[in-house]
Amino acid sequence: MHVAVGVIQDRAGRVLITRRPATAHQGGLWEFPGGKVDPGESVQEALVRELREELGIEVSAARPMMRVSHAYSDKAVLLDVWRVNDISGGISGQASGREGQPVRWVAVKDLGSFDFPEANRPIVRALQLPRLYLITDFRRGRPDRFLQQLEVALEAGARLIQLREPHLGENDFQVFARQVCELAHRYHARVLLNAEPEWVRACGADGVHLNSQRLRELTRRPLPQALLVAASCHDEGELRQAVAIQADFAVLSPVLETASHPDAVPLGWARFQRLCDTVPMPVYALGGMGPDNITDALAAGAQGIAAISAIWQARSIAEAVAGCLR
Repeated sequence: MHVAVGVIQDRAGRVLITRRPATAHQGGLWEFPGGKVDPGESVQEALVRELREELGIEVSAARPMMRVSHAYSDKAVLLDVWRVNDISGGISGQASGREGQPVRWVAVKDLGSFDFPEANRPIVRALQLPRLYLITDFRRGRPDRFLQQLEVALEAGARLIQLREPHLGENDFQVFARQVCELAHRYHARVLLNAEPEWVRACGADGVHLNSQRLRELTRRPLPQALLVAASCHDEGELRQAVAIQADFAVLSPVLETASHPDAVPLGWARFQRLCDTVPMPVYALGGMGPDNITDALAAGAQGIAAISAIWQARSIAEAVAGCLR
């Protein structure tokens, strides 16, 4: 079943969810509003029609967000998820359940308190992740000033950091990780270690980022659900392995040519989008990414971009971060 789904947020950032009727498939659970795409109907047309019929709102602008395929024991669904950027007639409290269904506006941080169908859970994860996944490399700047540079990025809005410093030994990495985590947590940002999963708790980090070798070696999720698990992927097989171990999100690369890996063949946006469509999880684009690429990334179904040099080597770190988040 092909379903058009709308993610609607008000000016305060709250998300609109509705409860399915008790007699419906997955009845009694909360969901993001939408409905079946009829034969001969485009996804956009179905989204507009369903939100009008269900909630009495008119969609003025929307863009693709992600696609989620999921097989229940009795039904397979493809959720075509769109972020609704502008609506009329349903701002905040004005949206109502035209079919008698309960309607709630919920803060993103509180979505985990609601019971959603399995197919909706990747959407919840995507909403809880920012557009920018900032990867560290203090060798590209001045190591003695790196924490100052990181604080500039945090002040500008960076909220998800991958600590990737493969040149450091275990002890030096853990000492540095504790410093980075302490600083990031002052800004309510999360830090994922590109290191052994066992180091996460010792460093006070928020999760692990698995390189492709660690990803291939795992048979199950290495950390509990309260901590984040991310994975570096380069092809469909690695993306499916990330799904198999229940990673929260993936980074897919290289999308464009990059000076750090000049021999790597870039995926390009069309193949990136096709690969994103094969997995039910948020995917960041990496490889030649900077503020100028965020529009293309979102249009291709990415959660956002993962960036290294475009941030740390920018004339203004603050402006580069802000450009990725606009």
